[in-house]
Amino acid sequence: MPSSRPAAAPLASGTAVPWALLAVAGVAVYALLSHALMLHAPGQPWAVAVLLGPLWAVATAGAWRRRQHGLLVAMAGAAAATAAVVARGGIGDIQLLYVLQHSAIHAALAWAFASTLREGGTPLITTMAQRVHHVFTPALREYTGALTRLWAAYFLAMIALSWLLYGLAPWGWWSMFGNLLTPLAALTLFAGEHLWRRWRHPEFERVTLARVAQAWRERRHGR
Repeated sequence: MPSSRPAAAPLASGTAVPWALLAVAGVAVYALLSHALMLHAPGQPWAVAVLLGPLWAVATAGAWRRRQHGLLVAMAGAAAATAAVVARGGIGDIQLLYVLQHSAIHAALAWAFASTLREGGTPLITTMAQRVHHVFTPALREYTGALTRLWAAYFLAMIALSWLLYGLAPWGWWSMFGNLLTPLAALTLFAGEHLWRRWRHPEFERVTLARVAQAWRERRHGR
């Protein structure tokens, strides 16, 4: 029997969609800038600050908002280390730093999804789906659990492909992959899954972007 759930609190799509578009635009600009710097100024010490600075700012803002003092201390240490590297004139193998950055981001995302798959836990996407669907069926629970596993495997595969390109291909290929193809691959998987779900499971309730954004914010704030 399908289980009825209370409707999620309303959220105007006019607030969620512009912020989502702004985030996508910001990621696109950052990706293009990173690719240009990696090709034309890979050894410049200031390039390290330009590439790592936005990631540091986002992580620090999140830690400040959630009052995660341990992470704030770590971010302060990272800022000091970056400043020291820039002042010293960079590091020996700047390309390796970029590969490690790419791997660290994907490892963190893989952990965020995979850690919810342990026995007794609730898969990440299942938790979000429970917040946005008025009717949550066993089939939807099974599907969202499988989708959580798919995203975890995807992030791990991106790490493996990143190191394979770094070891075997010219640096320009890795830069193209790391800065341009990586976000495009994530968007392709997201869009492809959406189309597959609508075709394979038309019985699943369709939800708006506004409700998904609300569920994500509520999970981040622990509500």
